[in-house]
Amino acid sequence: MNQSRRFDKLLEGTQKSKPVGLTAAAGYQIGVRRTVPLSPEEAWRLLVSPEGMKLWIGKAGGLGLEPGQCFASDEGITGELRIVKPMEQLRMKWQRAEWKQPSTLQIRILPAAQGKATISFHQEKLEDQAAREAMKNYWEEALTKLKELAGRP
Repeated sequence: MNQSRRFDKLLEGTQKSKPVGLTAAAGYQIGVRRTVPLSPEEAWRLLVSPEGMKLWIGKAGGLGLEPGQCFASDEGITGELRIVKPMEQLRMKWQRAEWKQPSTLQIRILPAAQGKATISFHQEKLEDQAAREAMKNYWEEALTKLKELAGRP
C-alpha cells in the first residue's frame, strides 16, 4: 500500500459527513429542473402567467415583474423580487408563513435542444434538512404541473 493510500485509510471515519444539500455559504439548498416542450420565450410567458405563478407563489394578484416588487399569496407565501431578467431569470426573497426567515429563490429559463427550454428552480438559505426536503417536493410538483401546462394545446 503506498503512502498516500495509507494516509487516506487513516483519515477514513475521522471526517464527519456533511448532510446532503448543506453548504457553508448558502446553508441548505435545493435545485430542481425540467425540460418543457416550449421555446424559452414560451416557457417564460407560462412561468409568469397567472396560472404559472400560482404554482410557485400561490394565488397572488397583480404581481409586477420589477425589482423591489413585494408579493404575498393567499397561501401565506411572501417575498420580494430582487432581479428580473425577462425571458431568462427571476431572483427573489421567498418565505413560507411558518418560516423564521426568508430563503433565496432563483428561477431560470435555459435554452435546450430543438426549441425546448429547461425551467430551473434553485433555492438556498433553507433552515434545515426537513425544509430542504419539503421544498424539493414542492418544486418537483410545481415543475410537473408546469410541464403539464406546457403540453396543452
